[in-house]
Amino acid sequence: MVEQAETLRRTPLSRERILRAAVALADETGIESLSMRNLAHDLGVVPMALYKHVANKDELLDGMIDVIVGQIDPPERDTTWKDAIRRRILSAREVLRRHPWAPLAIESRTMATPAVLAYLDSVVGTLRAGGFSANLAHHVMHTMGSRVLGFSQELFDDSRRAGRSGPTSPEPAAALPPEFAARFPHLAEIATAASHDDETVVGQGCDDQFEFEFALDLLLDGIERLHEQGWTAPRRPR
Repeated sequence: MVEQAETLRRTPLSRERILRAAVALADETGIESLSMRNLAHDLGVVPMALYKHVANKDELLDGMIDVIVGQIDPPERDTTWKDAIRRRILSAREVLRRHPWAPLAIESRTMATPAVLAYLDSVVGTLRAGGFSANLAHHVMHTMGSRVLGFSQELFDDSRRAGRSGPTSPEPAAALPPEFAARFPHLAEIATAASHDDETVVGQGCDDQFEFEFALDLLLDGIERLHEQGWTAPRRPR
């Protein structure tokens, strides 16, 4: 065991090694205890050595999120859009359950990371391939919200502090740089596929009130259907 630890300490430092060690440290002790000093100690290096690969803690957190999102199963082929998206979201949920600090870390970022954007772009691509218009796909993504990444913002969860905002939505396509549209074409497409409101908390270029009512009506319609069917939750075996 001591020899294995010593071997790891002698392994050349790299960005990937730092990020995976940071994820392991957060898994073990929580994201609150993560610091460059603690991480350097685990890796057997001085803190300054880390800065050759990550500029600061913000860049470290972004990289950790991308490591986590990279563990989500890729989209399945030869299946319906509904099954494909459901399975991916459930895969995302399983990943986040293995890394319980990740939802809070994702919510803490002011901009979505490249891996998160690629994942969201892929989900929109599945909707579009399933026959959804860009307009409908736009509203569906708002409706699913953080659930598309495998977690939901719980109303009574005290661990989430009021006022915390998650990754922002892409800006309107007209304001997006060409390289963004080329890398995430589905997100760029839906960015201007709906009505706009400059003063919105959902994301720049989106009508906050409409998105709220759209999601609310979908939920109420589904609840009404279950009520009319006399639905009850299946009992799980103990």
